[in-house]
Amino acid sequence: MESINRMAVELVDEALDFAEELGIAAYELDSGATVLDFGVEADGGIEAGLLLAEIQTAGLATIQSRTGEVAGAPLPHVELVTDHPALALLCSQKAGWELTLDDFDGLGSGPARALVGEESEFQVVGYYDEFDLTVLTVESHLLPGEDVVEHVAETAAVDPSGVFLPAYATGSLAGSVTAAARAAELATFRLFELGYDPTDVISVSGTAPVAPVSYDEGIAMGRSNDAVAYGGRVYLHVREEFDGFEAVPSSAADTYGQPFYDVFEDAGWDFHEVEGSAFAPAQITVDVADGPTHVLGDTHEDLLAESFGLD
Repeated sequence: MESINRMAVELVDEALDFAEELGIAAYELDSGATVLDFGVEADGGIEAGLLLAEIQTAGLATIQSRTGEVAGAPLPHVELVTDHPALALLCSQKAGWELTLDDFDGLGSGPARALVGEESEFQVVGYYDEFDLTVLTVESHLLPGEDVVEHVAETAAVDPSGVFLPAYATGSLAGSVTAAARAAELATFRLFELGYDPTDVISVSGTAPVAPVSYDEGIAMGRSNDAVAYGGRVYLHVREEFDGFEAVPSSAADTYGQPFYDVFEDAGWDFHEVEGSAFAPAQITVDVADGPTHVLGDTHEDLLAESFGLD
């Protein structure tokens, strides 16, 4: 497999070439690193969000939007399809890099994680990247600065001038789009957490609604997670049967049926205090090769309509 950082850099170049058309902004810092604003101070949009999701998956997924419905209201939905779920979703798209620095707090996702390879999924998948440029998308209400660049460059062992940081706020249209694009990733990661070998997941398709934007980060966090947990639908084609498939949908969580705003508030806005089973799509179909097809969970449109403020 070609370097996933190389593939992501090619998509970053596309974003730079069409920055004006996408409604994004780019800045070169003194270190030579590049920050791309997809939705912190820039407006961005659905097309920007789709390209950002492609960058997060290193170009190993097909991502598109369509108009669907939530409780009878037309809303955009995001669909993601990949035949490389272990690489695209676990080794790239997963938001597994916590950026907690003195004056900055955010979450990193993208192929830069594969240059570090400390998370357990890299050992199981057996993929570690080597490249002299790297891409880490940063979810934060602040644009990353030189302190973030220095941290990423040092951890990923690249020169600061080779660091590319596409950034977006949770409360932005690009943020809502990329959150909806995570339905397939969350199902695949949930299987991995339950002990299923991610290399036995052959193909995954996922869809979820794009949550209405709120500039209140708490409301935005709640809505974007509700979009997947109560509106996300995922199809997985897998090699092996497994007795834990029923634990994959969000309905397996003790907090199921509560809006995520309330769940986060009860947890003191600490992701680590929320049970992992809550971060999962609402409904899954698991198609076992030459075996049974399991349909598990269901969507909860009434809760979504309340969360989204539909009237």
